[in-house]
Amino acid sequence: MYGTREKWILIACEIFFREIAFFASSCEKIVHPIFLPKGLHDRGGEAMREYIQKEIDRCDKEECEKILLGYGLCNNGIAGIQARSHPLIVPKVHDCISLFLGSKERYQDYFFQNTGTYFHTTGWIERRSPGNEFFDNQLGPQQDMESLIQKYGKENAHYIAQTLNPLQHYHKIGFISLAIPGIPDYQIYSQRIAKDHNLEWEKIEGDPSFLKRLVDGPYQSEEFLTVAPGEIIAATGDERILSSHLPLE
Repeated sequence: MYGTREKWILIACEIFFREIAFFASSCEKIVHPIFLPKGLHDRGGEAMREYIQKEIDRCDKEECEKILLGYGLCNNGIAGIQARSHPLIVPKVHDCISLFLGSKERYQDYFFQNTGTYFHTTGWIERRSPGNEFFDNQLGPQQDMESLIQKYGKENAHYIAQTLNPLQHYHKIGFISLAIPGIPDYQIYSQRIAKDHNLEWEKIEGDPSFLKRLVDGPYQSEEFLTVAPGEIIAATGDERILSSHLPLE
């Protein structure tokens, strides 16, 4: 059906839409990307895991050689996911920032030298919740500003939003810029959010090479976990981040 070209399925968070589409378009393999809602992260680890597992189970019925996951551990959102008949390839990272910066080591170095940084990327900004400039539905399902106003009134809604403001514990916004053709520049938007909330702002030069390797390899064991059919993803709690094992009897 596909000649000599392999077909891979890539299930990823929609914040990677532009980057993954760019690399998939020039990949020698046939990479079929499927993007899931960014708001999955706000539903909690169990709900996120169930949603992704259902998508894996659906894709597992298709003709392909492997299924790639465009997710990190993400607050244990992928811990417990099981590979079915196709192997899963998963980046060994805590969250998406490592993928945008090029490696988990670079993210770790930046994190410890710049604690209190809230990250912006093109996909994060483009996929924010409608009518919600910076909360990104962090208040929970159906709890954006409009619904808060309807439920509690304008004054109380703004008080609740301020109290639950995800930026209140940060002092800087870091905008990660990737040198990929056609990616729009949202620096001005990011700077405005930082200014509105009295936060520092910094432009960070990203590195798209990790994302490219997610799309078309190579899948070195230092960077990626290969989950054999039947195995389950587990969080290690150490520098390995992820491992896999067969179900316990």
